[in-house]
Amino acid sequence: MALLSSPEESRDDSSSYKTRWSPPRHNSPVLSLELALIIWSMDRWRGRVALVTGASVGIGAAIARELVRGGMKVMGCARDVEKIKKLSAEFQSEDYSGVLVPFKCDLTREEDILAMFSAIKAQHKGVDVCINNAGLAHPDSLLSGATSSWKNMLDVNVLGLSICTREAYKSMKERNVDDGHIIHINSICGHRVVNSPDIHFYTATKYAVTALTEALRQELRETNSHIRATCISPGLVETEFGPRLYSQQADKAATLYTQYKTLEAVDVASAVTYVLSAPPHVQIGDIVMRSVEQPT
Repeated sequence: MALLSSPEESRDDSSSYKTRWSPPRHNSPVLSLELALIIWSMDRWRGRVALVTGASVGIGAAIARELVRGGMKVMGCARDVEKIKKLSAEFQSEDYSGVLVPFKCDLTREEDILAMFSAIKAQHKGVDVCINNAGLAHPDSLLSGATSSWKNMLDVNVLGLSICTREAYKSMKERNVDDGHIIHINSICGHRVVNSPDIHFYTATKYAVTALTEALRQELRETNSHIRATCISPGLVETEFGPRLYSQQADKAATLYTQYKTLEAVDVASAVTYVLSAPPHVQIGDIVMRSVEQPT
């Protein structure tokens, strides 16, 4: 990363966010140059507002932790808000410089999403970063799957993501925020189809996320916006995702993460901070990542 200075946030009279670069102020000899550069470049997000969907467990919780540690105000949403409340208290006890604010939201219900964005606007003015992390899968094949399962995957993985994206953009635009960032947590399944009927429909929803990310970039560019669009596409990550997918098939759930060393949630969270730390003129479209031991 060719980055020689740290960003500072400023506002002009129209309240639009701008970024200027000044010499780094952190001189710790302990930090590696790469880590120090990421920390300096994340400084411009300190005090800004991020929405993380599916923040109660797994990748979403790991992302929330890293952003709160970096000083951001994180709006964490999930259906199980009690888990987010526990995380928020944990982050406070660890004396992180940011804060995690819990929101109960069912992403299959548009009215829930709109109410959440309305509350964020009232309490925190709006969203500067939107991380669409929530996603789910059901082991329902194309030949025998239940329509209700297919619909649930579409509602969360595609429609919920798209509604959050639209509302985040509206929030940024109405406040003249031109350096915002929209990040979709995608999957390596959004780039290739594996011979596993259990995840074929899920794979289709992730191909949609790949297309939606590039389409979003194009639409933002057409409006002369500098808001960035990125998707992060991990391979197998050891989280609650697998046990939930195979909740009715204990044998598959038990062996899913034992075949090789998988990615961990913090690996994906680190990719998020890397993307956010890129200079404002740099558009990172996609990060495809997997364990070195993953065969496909």
